[in-house]
Amino acid sequence: MKKSTSSREPKNSHKTKNSAAGDVRIIGGQFKRRVVRFIDAEGLRPTPDRLRETLFNWLLADIHDAYVLDSCAGSGVLGFEALSRGAAHATFIEINPAQSNMLLQSAEQLHLSTDTYQIIQGTAEKVLMQEQIVPRPFNIVFIDPPYAQDLWQPILMALITQSLIDNETLIYLEADKDLATQLKQLAAVLNEKSTIQPTIDFECFKQTKVGQVVAGLYRLSSS
Repeated sequence: MKKSTSSREPKNSHKTKNSAAGDVRIIGGQFKRRVVRFIDAEGLRPTPDRLRETLFNWLLADIHDAYVLDSCAGSGVLGFEALSRGAAHATFIEINPAQSNMLLQSAEQLHLSTDTYQIIQGTAEKVLMQEQIVPRPFNIVFIDPPYAQDLWQPILMALITQSLIDNETLIYLEADKDLATQLKQLAAVLNEKSTIQPTIDFECFKQTKVGQVVAGLYRLSSS
């Protein structure tokens, strides 16, 4: 299931409530069992516990002191889970103003130091192209927007063109289909636009499927 609100405005955004409609528990680390809350908004469904546990098992050796981007934050549970497990800093990007405010409330309720997180309200791909995002590059990036919109493509494009990721960055992608073909196509587009060698590709070294959801951990590779 997708966890994030869309990085484009929902059709019924005027109906979005400011009050919390649900909550999700952090499952590991110093904030284990603490709750983060989310509003009643179209497309906002947190990544389920089973998949989240798998993801952070993959990241076990890499999460400590990592600089993390939760690119379509929604509830923010992936970013907060990362901080709970030892990440140094998390940047959250969320399009919905009410949910962005809820992220701030969650951070305050967890008593996070303001130098350990950044919350930016806006469209993920536009924010990444326009904002002065610090730090760079990120060590870990979470990308799991609503599946039908394929927003991971422009988000990845922005991350690469703005040098916000490199060959050491771990990229988590979540979708309702295997993304191998689309990633090859994206790499081809990027290589065609660039006159710089070597060419880039995407390497998948972890992947799982839970129901109809396909999730994987990727890195940029070059040749």
